[in-house]
Amino acid sequence: MRVALFITCLADQFYAEAGVAAVRLLRALGVEVDFPQGQTCCGQPAFNAGYWDEARPLAKRTLEVFEEAEYVVLPSGSCASMVKNHYPELLPGNREALAMAEKTYELSQFLVRVLGVEKLGEGLKGRRVAYHHGCHALRELGVREEPLLLLQNAGAEILPWEAWEECCGFGGLFSVKLPEVSLAMADRKLATLPKAEVLTSTDAGCLLHLAGRLGKKGENLRVAPLATLLWEAYAG
Repeated sequence: MRVALFITCLADQFYAEAGVAAVRLLRALGVEVDFPQGQTCCGQPAFNAGYWDEARPLAKRTLEVFEEAEYVVLPSGSCASMVKNHYPELLPGNREALAMAEKTYELSQFLVRVLGVEKLGEGLKGRRVAYHHGCHALRELGVREEPLLLLQNAGAEILPWEAWEECCGFGGLFSVKLPEVSLAMADRKLATLPKAEVLTSTDAGCLLHLAGRLGKKGENLRVAPLATLLWEAYAG
């Protein structure tokens, strides 16, 4: 099986270890991984802002770069949702957009639904993990059980968290246009956070936002991308 890794902008700039972990994990599971050098932004910021004409060239570029890939895997529910759910909307009638939507997956979604992997190892045994359900992964991709299954089967204790499905307030441009509301949402969510060793999610944007608020409060809780923890689960 051959997979092309779509790293995404935020992961590339802020959580490069998530991309490295995804490559290591997929290769360890017997998957051949490519990293197309020509990849750029998927166009989601422009799309969400209503600048569809500006988003289309980015989407078309992405289709060209990943045209030959058997599967496209991203350590990001947000960008995976953009490609899978919104490229056909942005480029109506475009067969390449439909084809890419069909072969695009968030990492944990790919592991469970395509590879059929439910247990990676026991490298997270005894770890107390708080999991944040990013809005795009949960509500647009339907990725709910896959991350939890992989974490739990690696020995992690997923802590009960009343706000784990609440939006963190990042929302891309939302946090820029309405920063006061965005920060209040993050603080409300973190006020209910259980005593964990690590906070994780599929999305770099959510993690950056929550990590920023934790740092502002002087809390040193580890914040790590899901891909990083899944590799730790496998590697021990």
